[in-house]
Amino acid sequence: MSRPALEVTVTAPVASFRNPLYAVLQVGLPCPPPSTVGGMLAAAAGGWRHVPDTTRFAMAFRSQAKGTDLETFHPLQQQGKPTSPTPKERDYLWGVELTLWLLDELEQWERRLRRPVWPLRLGRSQDLATARTRHVELSNTPGTQGHALLPEADADDGEHLRMPTAVSLDRAHTRWGTYRYASDGSDRPARDGLSTADGLAVVLLPPVHPDTAPTGS
Repeated sequence: MSRPALEVTVTAPVASFRNPLYAVLQVGLPCPPPSTVGGMLAAAAGGWRHVPDTTRFAMAFRSQAKGTDLETFHPLQQQGKPTSPTPKERDYLWGVELTLWLLDELEQWERRLRRPVWPLRLGRSQDLATARTRHVELSNTPGTQGHALLPEADADDGEHLRMPTAVSLDRAHTRWGTYRYASDGSDRPARDGLSTADGLAVVLLPPVHPDTAPTGS
């Protein structure tokens, strides 16, 4: 048995994903958080109002190299007044490739990603990306972890990462998730999910729509 899917390959020369758990330091993540990838999909669709709140995807990520440079920040005081520009180190990734698998609305997502409403950005606003799509068939058996980002419950290998899954539209509330990711790849099998023709794990992540973020004070 197999299941049809849309495989999306997103590439960018440089990308940087700041770890939001560090308020002062610019610590970089080894892969984009699910919320970041969801935001890129929403940009392609023309906004979150065009994306069903049940939208889910599986993802894998790899980069060719990593480094650190200096970036000028313009911090604000609590009253909103500007302060002197401050140079800080910033972690970045070079030669990045993000692979997504979408299992629903395949034709719609193919059209959106081929002609996005807003430019595709992977991470920061200046990190433009390009996307290629193709239709594939996925096996209903678990695959090898490889470079997939997996929910903690579905993986036995890789670094534990606490990352945003969904962020409310006003950015006041965040739904966090715990994931595992092996930057160098892993030959351990995923505990559940689907797999590609090459035997790589395809495991759906939780919904990333802002409406699934917690609300309240």
